[in-house]
Amino acid sequence: MHLFCLQKNLKQVLNITGRIIGRNLTLPILNNLLLSVENNKLKISSTNLEIGINSWVSGKIQKQGSITVPAKLISDFVNNLPNEKIELKTKAQQLEIKCKKFKAILKGLSADDFPIIPKIKDQSPIIIKGSILKNSFSQVVEMASVSESRPEISGIYMKLNSSNSAAGKNTIKLAATDSFRLAEKNIEINSKSLNKEYSVIIPQRTIQEIIRILGEKESSTDEYEQEVKIILSGSQILFNFNDTQVISRLIEGQYPDYQQIIPSNLQTQVIINKQELISNIKIASLFSGKINDIKMSVNPKKSLVEILSKDADIGENKSKIEAKIQGKEIETFFNHRYLLDGLNNIFSDKVMIGLNDTAKPVVIRPVGDTSYTYVVMPIKV
Repeated sequence: MHLFCLQKNLKQVLNITGRIIGRNLTLPILNNLLLSVENNKLKISSTNLEIGINSWVSGKIQKQGSITVPAKLISDFVNNLPNEKIELKTKAQQLEIKCKKFKAILKGLSADDFPIIPKIKDQSPIIIKGSILKNSFSQVVEMASVSESRPEISGIYMKLNSSNSAAGKNTIKLAATDSFRLAEKNIEINSKSLNKEYSVIIPQRTIQEIIRILGEKESSTDEYEQEVKIILSGSQILFNFNDTQVISRLIEGQYPDYQQIIPSNLQTQVIINKQELISNIKIASLFSGKINDIKMSVNPKKSLVEILSKDADIGENKSKIEAKIQGKEIETFFNHRYLLDGLNNIFSDKVMIGLNDTAKPVVIRPVGDTSYTYVVMPIKV
């Protein structure tokens, strides 16, 4: 293999592909990136056996070939090179890298030993803008469970609904829960190729990588606004960003019927300024106890929401926020972190908080946007 490419382009692709690689002592090949020439471009691949990433770099190809080299070493070296033309050349199981006055020789392993990343055919894709996909995934991803005891809720649930209408309007429903809080996001898409309904569970790590990759594209190129293709194939899912592909396994199992815990009737509804509520909760968190508890008291007669927190060893805090309130007076306790997780993923200026009883699930939604729902369970103190 022999080629030339720009440092900034190679750096970006190394950063995209290298993040999923850890330190694997059992299979050393998994610590490496696969460099190969495909379609007159440099293709860089990585895998941890659950997620596979392929990304392409444009360049001047002189000779075909392939090699695997340590991911961290090549990334650290290239990241510190000047933004100039880089020469890559293989000889036996070594990769030579030259850039101006810099030269390095990296010892590699045979490309034949690199695990096969599944290939998924580009058929019946779901097409969505990268900015919409990133924002939607960001609103639900952190709510998934980190426990492996219930693998079905350790991932993000994605359901595709076909409208079968002439307008071709279909929806993607995303949901995640850890049993203490739940987030649901509905996205409307124009995808006439979607002619059936199905649902899958995507690992949280995969969604985090998609968000990260889209974030890097947002900050470096205009490709962030380009369309992303999502393709399902058996137990695998593919996210195609033109010059980058992420292939992931899916989680087996049945996602719980979470809809039944979202209250359909709300006895008390509060319309309140989101940023003011966030600020008051953050202040209250400084005085909360070991279980991160704060109390919220809703007073319809005074149109006030009180946020209270107290700890015997620290002190106590009380603040009041004016709000539009309909319904009965109620007070309940929350884990302040769970409240903030939901509020920080809402993009409107005002939020609606719906309550029924001290111990029943609480609904939080953006005012003027029905596509996002956050549900949090109160805590017992």
